[in-house]
Amino acid sequence: MYRKGEVTYQALPLPDRVQLDETASLAAAEGFLAYMKKRHSVRDYAPRPVPQAVIAACIAAAGTAPSGANHQPWHFVAIADPAMKARIRDGAEEEERAFYSGGAGDEWLAALEPIGTGVSKPHLTDAPWLIVVFAQRYGVTQDGTRYKNYYVPESVGIATGLLIAAIHHAGLVCLEHTPNPMKFLGPLCGRPDHEKPVMILPVGYPADTATVPAIAKRKKPLQEILTVFSG
Repeated sequence: MYRKGEVTYQALPLPDRVQLDETASLAAAEGFLAYMKKRHSVRDYAPRPVPQAVIAACIAAAGTAPSGANHQPWHFVAIADPAMKARIRDGAEEEERAFYSGGAGDEWLAALEPIGTGVSKPHLTDAPWLIVVFAQRYGVTQDGTRYKNYYVPESVGIATGLLIAAIHHAGLVCLEHTPNPMKFLGPLCGRPDHEKPVMILPVGYPADTATVPAIAKRKKPLQEILTVFSG
């Protein structure tokens, strides 16, 4: 992370090596692919509690993500308090009412039709935890000096991806929820003005009756997402 006065480069021998031979590498990559195919975005949560230590470990994993100039321009707010979750649900549903009553436009609403979403967001109070992801537009040193962050959307996107993978690895499910707009989350979570909320992740165990949209299992084939130039 940025610290005032630290402006020199110092090389550190690679601390960890996890390299595999070609056979083991392919097996590991294919195993991870199979495992990640079992990840689902879930809206139906069981009342089973999740220890805070599990949530903290998942967020710590997100914090290992690479970032522009290593400024780590993110902050995560983990919420289990029922009253606070209820306020977040109220705020989100207020924004969603405007969204679904015309703010989104016909094309966007048509695109969401197969997902089965609507104004009501019970997952925001049913899930034992909410994690609100914030992006820091700029940083502030301990003495109050403001400094620029770089590649903020890209950096926060990578960290959020690691967080979602860590949640799955912990045997939990989540939902990538983005009410539009999300300005109400900053004051509610006590975050400063230079932090922008970008996502709410309800986290927990899936309910016994949990479902997912059938269309969510439809992924682009590899040939549509991969181009290779081999030498």
